[in-house]
Amino acid sequence: MRAGVTLARTILITGCSSGIGHAAAHGLKERGWRVFACVRRPEDRDLLEAEGLESGLLDVASTASIEAGLADVLARADGRLDALFNNAGFGLPGLVEDLPTDALRATFETNVFGLHHLTRAVIPVMRAQGGGRIVQHSSGFGRHVMKWRGAYNASKHALEGLTDTMRLELRGTGIFVSTLNTGPVTSRFRINSIPHFERWIDWEASANADRYRSQLLPFLYESGPPALFQREPDAVVRRLIHAVEAANPRPRYHITPATHIAEALRRALPQRMIDAIAARL
Repeated sequence: MRAGVTLARTILITGCSSGIGHAAAHGLKERGWRVFACVRRPEDRDLLEAEGLESGLLDVASTASIEAGLADVLARADGRLDALFNNAGFGLPGLVEDLPTDALRATFETNVFGLHHLTRAVIPVMRAQGGGRIVQHSSGFGRHVMKWRGAYNASKHALEGLTDTMRLELRGTGIFVSTLNTGPVTSRFRINSIPHFERWIDWEASANADRYRSQLLPFLYESGPPALFQREPDAVVRRLIHAVEAANPRPRYHITPATHIAEALRRALPQRMIDAIAARL
């Protein structure tokens, strides 16, 4: 830090091209943070910069891109990073029995392995400066499951295990780790999952082709009403602000009524009954 100059708090956010990441970048900038809104594609970076944000290229599915993107952010931020919001991720709908193993690997590459690589690279920076905040964007599906979401459920459950362990291991370092468990939020998540479905799931050859035709395809390709209890991205941004600004942030933030209801059912009901309810959804 230069003498006599108070620098704004800095945060790196991944997956800022739309939805929650985009809203988080603007929301934190309005609160005085210096936001590095990172995306995969140069055209998305240009759009964010046209909106007045500082942006950068960082694809969490590429180790080289992670290292180059973080190095660029740190160079611009004088080597300091106060917070990291691991927001990037995608869904791959389909039944588990129709999910190629390589498709599961691809999901984990973005939702788990890339996130883990970036987080490990940031921890030494935060330790050297005496602290920081790491916020992991999980999901209600990191603690509960629904049909058709096996790859996403599995990746978020893996993220939960890594994050819970890391939170214990970083106690006393000044680095706080929080998890956001979001429910249905208005975004392009469903639309963005379609290319992954079309690439990996051969539904017409599935023994369950009729189920795809009657259940999943209408959900993916037809615009329907908002999900029950769906909220706008600002609901997530409010919890993110608390996670990066509060003196004592929570380990976990349940966001939207759906996640609170699911947690209550988890505590109150036996697994067989929870399975019976989830199977009907």
